[in-house]
Amino acid sequence: MSYQLTIEPLGQTIDVEDGQTLLDAALRAGFYLPHACCHGLCATCKVTVVDGEVDHGEASNFALMDYEREEGKCLACCARPQSDVVIEADIDEDPDARNLPVRDFAGTVSRIEDLTPTIKGVWVELDEPMDFQAGQYVNLMLPDGSGSRAFSLANAPQQAGEVELNIRYVPGGQATTWVHQALKKGDRVKLAGPYGRFFVRKSADSPSLFLAGGSGLSSPKSMILDLLAEGSTQPMTLVYGARNQAELYDHGLFVELAAQHAHFSYVPVLSNEPDDSGWTGARGFVHDAAKAHFNNDFRGRKAYLCGPPVMIEACIATLMQGRLFERDIYTEKFLSAADASQQLTRSPLFKRL
Repeated sequence: MSYQLTIEPLGQTIDVEDGQTLLDAALRAGFYLPHACCHGLCATCKVTVVDGEVDHGEASNFALMDYEREEGKCLACCARPQSDVVIEADIDEDPDARNLPVRDFAGTVSRIEDLTPTIKGVWVELDEPMDFQAGQYVNLMLPDGSGSRAFSLANAPQQAGEVELNIRYVPGGQATTWVHQALKKGDRVKLAGPYGRFFVRKSADSPSLFLAGGSGLSSPKSMILDLLAEGSTQPMTLVYGARNQAELYDHGLFVELAAQHAHFSYVPVLSNEPDDSGWTGARGFVHDAAKAHFNNDFRGRKAYLCGPPVMIEACIATLMQGRLFERDIYTEKFLSAADASQQLTRSPLFKRL
C-alpha cells in the first residue's frame, strides 16, 4: 500500500511506498530535503507534519523531543506515513543544484588498492553509469541486507561508469571491517545514490579553496578533477592534511596536476611527521597551513571543507578570522554515530553549516 506525500512550499506530491521513509521517497523523486546522518540522530531533516499521520520510527528522543512530536514535528529520515501526509520543510533553492533522483545501482569491484595503512581505494564498475555532481556520495549496501554506509565519490563525474570510494578503516566498524578484510576484486555490490548537497557553486565563477583531511579528500578530488575536465580557469587551491607521509595519498597526482595547471595550487600538510624524516612541506594542521598560504586573507573565494568535525570547526574559525563568512563556506563532515548523537552535524558558529 502506498500513500501520497505533499512537500510544501514546493507544492509537489509524490508516492511513498509501504515502509519507505519520507526522506527516501523525496530523494528518489528528485526533491531535496535537508538531511545529514540519515539515522534519526542529528535533527537536520526535521520537518513539520501539516496534515496526516506518521510513524516516527527510530528517531532519537534527543533529536526529536516529546513536545516536538506533539507539535507535529518529525524526522524525515525515520518517519513513515500512516496516511496521506502534507509536510512543510525548510528548503533553500540553489541554482547550482541539479537535484538528481536517487537510484539503485549494481556493479562489480574492479580494483582494490591500499592508499594508506588505514584507507583503501575501492573501484566499482557499474552495470550502468551514475549521473552525479562532484562532491556527492553513495550508500554502499552491506552484505546480507544488514544496512548501508555512506561514502563520498572520489572520481570525476566524467568517469561515471566506474566509481571510486576511499574508505578508512574504523576499528570495530561493521562496514569498514567488511571492506578492509573481506571485500575482494570481482565481488558484486549494490549502491544507492547520488546523495548530498555538497557541490561546487560554479555559477559564482570565483576562486575555489578546498580544505580536506584524511579520507575527506574524496569529494575535493572529485570536484577538482571535474573543474579541470570542464576547462575552468578560475584559481583553485587544495590544502590537504594527514598525520604523516604514509597517510598522505594521491600526493603524486596533485603534484602533477599543479605542474600541469598554473591556476591549481596544492598544499600538503602533515601533523605528526617525524622531525628527521626529510619532509620539506608544511607541518601542523589544515587550518594553520591555509592561514599561512593565504596570509590570513580568504576574501573573494568559495571554500569547500571535507573531513572530521574537529577539522571542520578549526577551518571555519580560521576562515572567518580571514574575512570569509557563512555564505561562502560549504562543508561535508565525516561523522561517526557518536558525532551524530552529540548533534555535531552543525557548526555552533553558523545556522546553515
